[in-house]
Amino acid sequence: MNASRRTALFSVAASAALALSLTACQSGEGTKAEGAPVAKDTASAPASAPSAPAAGTNTDTGSGTTTGTSTAVGTAHKTGSGASAAKKGTASTPLCRAQDVKVSSERQDGPPYTHIILTARNTSGHRCEMAGFPHIQFLESHKQDVPSVAKSKPAVPTVLNPGDPAFVLVKLSDGGVDEDNEVVNAFQLVLQGDSTVIAVDSSAGGGLAVDPAKTLTGYWTTELRNGADDF
Repeated sequence: MNASRRTALFSVAASAALALSLTACQSGEGTKAEGAPVAKDTASAPASAPSAPAAGTNTDTGSGTTTGTSTAVGTAHKTGSGASAAKKGTASTPLCRAQDVKVSSERQDGPPYTHIILTARNTSGHRCEMAGFPHIQFLESHKQDVPSVAKSKPAVPTVLNPGDPAFVLVKLSDGGVDEDNEVVNAFQLVLQGDSTVIAVDSSAGGGLAVDPAKTLTGYWTTELRNGADDF
């Protein structure tokens, strides 16, 4: 074989080797291309992670707890609306408590003395509201509160400035000689919204003749009114 033929064969062999080498390199790049989706999947995982919802959840929970607590406190503060409003008085005026007033009693008209007038004077240094009616118990043997008379309820709240009085008319009996009266030298009452017991001395003039079956009480008012307080 001459030199030129050997050179040609060598060139063919070299070309074949180069082609195989290129093919191998292309296969390697293909393998890398298959690995790319894996990297892509891994990169996309954080995007689907619940990091953003977690932050939202924390915010909602904090807000809900605060609101719930606020609402619960506010609702409880208002439930007293029946109860709560009774305990707080009007929006700007607190209820009068036992420590805010001095209560006294005096007989009305008579004899026979069938009614007394209770006076509660605001001895505190602030305005307060005398809400509802006094919850009175005259006798240890009769623990029920004296019933109230609805028509005596005032149209507006009974608000007292320092030094002002509020009044209540209380019926003791019908004044009949055949009534089942008992002599009361002292009795107790509580104000609406306050559980503190107020003791009232009624011993003057020999005490009060009370028939528990006939007792009635009006509402606290700034003055006694004919008709509404006539019972």
